[in-house]
Amino acid sequence: MKIAPHSMPGAVYFATESAIWTGGRALYDPTLPGTAAGRAYLLTVSQFSDVAAQEMYRAPSTDLDLTRVLTTGRDELGPGRYETLLHIGDREGSPVLTFTAPWSASEVEWNPPSKVYLRMLAEGLRESHGWNAQEVARYLGGLRGVEGHWPPDTLAALLT
Repeated sequence: MKIAPHSMPGAVYFATESAIWTGGRALYDPTLPGTAAGRAYLLTVSQFSDVAAQEMYRAPSTDLDLTRVLTTGRDELGPGRYETLLHIGDREGSPVLTFTAPWSASEVEWNPPSKVYLRMLAEGLRESHGWNAQEVARYLGGLRGVEGHWPPDTLAALLT
C-alpha cells in the first residue's frame, strides 16, 4: 500500500462525541479557509469501502458505488458523521476521496478532542509530514475545537 503526506483545501474541525476517543472527532470541511494536512493511502475500492463502513459503524459488505462522488464530487450515504463522501481532487492519476459529515463546521457545536486522540493525530502528522513537535502543535492548535482548549505548549508536550 502506498502512503504519502497530503494536503487539501479546507480545514479540519472537531465536533460531536466519539465513544471510543471520548471527545470531539476530527471532521473535514472543504469550505473552510486554509489547508488540511493529512495522509493519502492508495487503496482499492474494496479497501476504501471497508474503511468507510467501519467509520460509519456499518458492517463491511459490498463495495461502495463511487459513481456519484466521482461525477459530482459529493455523495451523502446517510445523515451522520463520516457518511458523506467527497472527491477532493486527484493525485498521480487516482481520485482522492475522503469521508466527513454532511454539515459544515458552522452548523455544529465544536467539541475539543481528547488527549489520546490528539496524540494519535499528532504522531500521524509528525510521521507523515516530518513536522517537529512545535509545527504539529501550531497546526493542531489552530483547528476549530482545539483552539482555546489546548494551549500550544500542552500540545507540543504530547509528542515528547
